Amino acid sequence: MAAAKAKAKAKPAAKKTAAKKTAAKKTAVKKSPTAAKAAKATKSVKKPVTITLRNLGDALAEAHDVPKKQANEMLSNMVDMITTHLKKGARLRIAGLGILQVRHRPARMGRNPATGESIKIKASKKIAFRAAKDLKEAI
Repeated sequence: MAAAKAKAKAKPAAKKTAAKKTAAKKTAVKKSPTAAKAAKATKSVKKPVTITLRNLGDALAEAHDVPKKQANEMLSNMVDMITTHLKKGARLRIAGLGILQVRHRPARMGRNPATGESIKIKASKKIAFRAAKDLKEAI
C-alpha cells in the first residue's frame, strides 16, 4: 500500500514537470522570433573588406600593363613621399581624394577617470584627413 501512495505522489509531480516544460516551450517560442531577428541582423552585417597597398598595386599593374613588382614599388615610394612631406609640415592635396595635413594639438589639462585626479596632457601632432567633395558624393 505504501508503494501505491508513492506512485500516486509521483504522478502529480510528473504532471507539474510536464507543465513546466510546456510553459518553457511557450516562452521559448515567444523568444525565438526575436532571437531569429538578432541572428539575421548579425548575419546581414558584413565585415568590410580590407584592401591593402599590395592589392592596389596588383590592380594598377593589371590595368596599365606594368609588372606587379614595379607597381607595388611605386605605391610604397608614394607612401614614403607623403610621410616625408607630412613630417616637414606640408599639406597634401590629392585631387578627388582629399587633403592630408598635420594638426598641432596644444597641451591641456585632463582628468583621470579612475581617480578623478587632474593630469596634464602634453602637446601632440595628429594627422588630419578631410575628404574631397567628389569622394563624399561618390560614397
